[in-house]
Amino acid sequence: MGKVLIKRVFLIVLDSFGIGEAPDAADYGDCGSNTIAACAKAGMKLPNLEKLGLGNIEGVTVLNKQSEPTAAYARMTEASKGKDTTIGHWEIAGLVSQKAMPVFPNGFPKDFLERFEDAIGRKTLCNKPYSGVQVIKDYGKEHLETGAVIVYTSADSVFQIAAHEDKVPLEELYSICKTARKMLVGDLAVGRVIARPFTGEHPFTRTANRHDYSVVPPKDTLLDAVLESGREVISVGKISDIFAGKGIGESMTTKGNADGMDKAMALLDRNFEGLCFINLVDFDMLYGHRNDAAGYAKALEQFDSWLGEAIKKLREDDMLIITADHGCDPASESTDHSREYVPMLMFGSKIKPTDMGTRKSFSDIAATVADAFDIKADIDGESFWKRISE
Repeated sequence: MGKVLIKRVFLIVLDSFGIGEAPDAADYGDCGSNTIAACAKAGMKLPNLEKLGLGNIEGVTVLNKQSEPTAAYARMTEASKGKDTTIGHWEIAGLVSQKAMPVFPNGFPKDFLERFEDAIGRKTLCNKPYSGVQVIKDYGKEHLETGAVIVYTSADSVFQIAAHEDKVPLEELYSICKTARKMLVGDLAVGRVIARPFTGEHPFTRTANRHDYSVVPPKDTLLDAVLESGREVISVGKISDIFAGKGIGESMTTKGNADGMDKAMALLDRNFEGLCFINLVDFDMLYGHRNDAAGYAKALEQFDSWLGEAIKKLREDDMLIITADHGCDPASESTDHSREYVPMLMFGSKIKPTDMGTRKSFSDIAATVADAFDIKADIDGESFWKRISE
């Protein structure tokens, strides 16, 4: 290792917390999308995020501005092609995707599904873009009667498989997903295969036993560079799934935001040197995709409350980063992700509160973290470490 500038970085992704339409939102059918504005309209108070400078970020007009914000802050533009969880996180970690991952607005090819059914020994139902809650309402009963698994997609690059835990045991569902992941290659190489188990009787309930199987990142990211430097990379939530385990040292799964925040709080008390990469998925999964602006706003307030306590535990050579991977406007007609700017707040005793304006890529975060650790990394992005470090 080189000279120690920062010992621990806590990088928190508020999954889908967009702050206004991106310049190319029209290309994605997302004109007018503004996740933070929709939440603000539902009513919320975020004193700790405001203190850091969330309301000072360019384009954010729904929160109070601070005369002396305590964090470096910026509006981040996605440079990758798409608005998917996978490429959003990859870009945060320094990998810009020049080619969009394949999507299937008309469902997956018939010949592929036939081969897939032969491989798993079960038939399939649906094969259309669908809301995850609605699809089990519409196909759950037929699934229980026939044993055929429910296959569906969305506007994202995903192949989702829903099954009742009493009809298809979890281990079998996970095995089916692994088979799909191996078969979805070439022009069919979706970003993620997702297991979507559910339970109960109609109306059915999705469980917390979701599991994502991502395509492997095509090149090294910040995570690999941090590991190779001899430091730790700790994944909390679905981070390990998103990177297909590449560049991950230790992985902690979570059952939602509260569990993720509890695990992150415990890690703040732990002695380690390296990167703790945290995804809080409920913003996206429970509120954005379900157009629940009030629920989204309440979840942001819960995170803000947690943040106030977490900041008290930060050490002198810690850095806390808060950002997002895309938008998911809960007030739009769509239930899909939205192409939006995302916020970036970078806080710590060694960080100079600075307005970093609008950045060209999420990957600037990775470049800055690499400099903060004083490690060399072949990643995309432009570091702003010199501007924010005392």
